[in-house]
Amino acid sequence: MKLFRFDPAPVPVNGARRMRTIATGVLIVMALTFAISRSFAHVHPAIGYVQAFAEAAMVGGLADWFAVTALFRHPLGLPIPHTAIIPRNKDRIGDTLAAFLRDNFLTSAVVARRMRRVDVASAAGRFLSQPAAGDGRLRQGASRLAANLLEALDEERLGGMVKGAIAQRLRALNIGPLVGQALEAAMRDGRHAPVLDGIVRWAGRTLEANDHLIREMVHARAGKVLRWTGLDENVANAIISGLQKLLDDMAEDPGHPLRAKAEEGLQKLAFDLQFDPDMQARVAKIRDEIVENPAMQRWIGGLWEQGRAGLLRAARDPSGAMAGRFGEALRQLGGTLQDDVQLRAVLNRFARRTAVGATAAYGDNIVKLVSETVRGWDAITVTSRLENAVGRDLQYIRINGTLVGGLVGLALHAVDTLL
Repeated sequence: MKLFRFDPAPVPVNGARRMRTIATGVLIVMALTFAISRSFAHVHPAIGYVQAFAEAAMVGGLADWFAVTALFRHPLGLPIPHTAIIPRNKDRIGDTLAAFLRDNFLTSAVVARRMRRVDVASAAGRFLSQPAAGDGRLRQGASRLAANLLEALDEERLGGMVKGAIAQRLRALNIGPLVGQALEAAMRDGRHAPVLDGIVRWAGRTLEANDHLIREMVHARAGKVLRWTGLDENVANAIISGLQKLLDDMAEDPGHPLRAKAEEGLQKLAFDLQFDPDMQARVAKIRDEIVENPAMQRWIGGLWEQGRAGLLRAARDPSGAMAGRFGEALRQLGGTLQDDVQLRAVLNRFARRTAVGATAAYGDNIVKLVSETVRGWDAITVTSRLENAVGRDLQYIRINGTLVGGLVGLALHAVDTLL
């Protein structure tokens, strides 16, 4: 199934038919002039100059008519060799045009040289900072095109590609060193202390809420004598009191030995996350399990749906997209692009490299598209389009050929007469 069809766009006639009529009329006038002057050549010697001019003009006009006609068709329908040049060589013309584009336009050097003179960042900055000053028709047309493209693309396939790309990027992320560096920086600045305090307080609340579990455990493990004498209850109370006092001391004393042990463990964990391959492998396994989790997959799918919906809203209503905080952020970005020389240089360099890379990657495909498109056109259509495009100038060639031929004939007759 063809997704796109490339047909040659109609080319305006540009006065070609009128000029063809004028050129033919000039040739007919020369023929009539020749016939009349020949009949009255005996009346006066000057008529011989008119006859010579008209005769040579007919020859020049006919020669140029034959040359112009032979480009597009067989003159008078006769299969004369080396005529109808364009219809016979349509495919070669397409290949030559494609090769011309490849050699002179779609080369990395040409694109890079051209992109050096294009300030993409400044243009983007001006548009973002003052969107109302831009061409509204261009903005509306680009918005409609973007919305149509988003709606026309296969939602399931494109969504699967986007979600797969997000999941792939998450799997490729070496999260262990990142977590280790964040933990090390937090400990260096003391930002981990509130976390430890919270853990200690949480442990205290948990112990208070679940002390009956400790009592039941001690009672189940105590002997008959302890249970009979009630000492198991005293042991349980001692254990609970001891644990509670330990947690209270840890909460009140930042230098408590157990807190120091906990910080030592955190430091070792931060080091292992950054430099221990086994630890990084365990973290990577946890990361992959999280990415494969159905809940995580649904979250990634939600990201794609929200992003696609946001793009469609912005494409359908570009003015609305430029309103509010998002629009203000875009305008600030536009102002930054106009004021920051270094940022403009970075973006222009990125645009240049992107264009050069796209040319290197897709230049051959573009050339192939041009060649195959021309091959797909029928010869009659190509001939009529080209003839209408350049026919006006070609008819001037016929007129000039008629007049120049006449002048040459006049000069030759004068030389023959005078000598």
